[in-house]
Amino acid sequence: MATDLGELLEASGAILHGHYLLTSGRHSDVYFEKFRVLEQPAVLSRLCSEIADHFNSQVDLVAGPTTGGIIIAFEVARQMGLPALYVENENGLKTLRRGGQVAAGARVLIVDDVLTTGTSVHEVLEVIEEAGGTPSGVGVLIDRAAQPLDFGCPLFGAYKVQAQSFAPDEVPEWLQAIPVQKPGTRKV
Repeated sequence: MATDLGELLEASGAILHGHYLLTSGRHSDVYFEKFRVLEQPAVLSRLCSEIADHFNSQVDLVAGPTTGGIIIAFEVARQMGLPALYVENENGLKTLRRGGQVAAGARVLIVDDVLTTGTSVHEVLEVIEEAGGTPSGVGVLIDRAAQPLDFGCPLFGAYKVQAQSFAPDEVPEWLQAIPVQKPGTRKV
């Protein structure tokens, strides 16, 4: 099944090759353009079904961060027959806005698009815990983390890929020779 998902991502134009400055501040020769997935409902639905099927009935609510994470939260929640919650930015911090609430003790599935360092997921986990929810899992469309990450709850990636990334002071010469592109949404 992973091969099919990889082919689906390649065909959608979501996997790019070059020199990229990632949202995390790291450099890589592979970039996953989530918007090529998000603009194709059939592709997004297929990836989200992997997450929904994996977590099945272990959750009460699905939450995701802006920008792409809210679309994923909506689709995973729709497939699971659950409500979705959106964690937004306000004054540089992640927060619940627009009256968003979490019932005390609610089991919350956190979803996001591409996992590299886990910064966005950690920010959402903090918001959910402060609101009284209990994180029951983390589901991502693409897990490209170099090392396994610990969120204190199960992690599942619909598609796992081994993609190298490098700290700014460790970028190899072969990658430095390629002009860098910064396609992400977070200021580095």
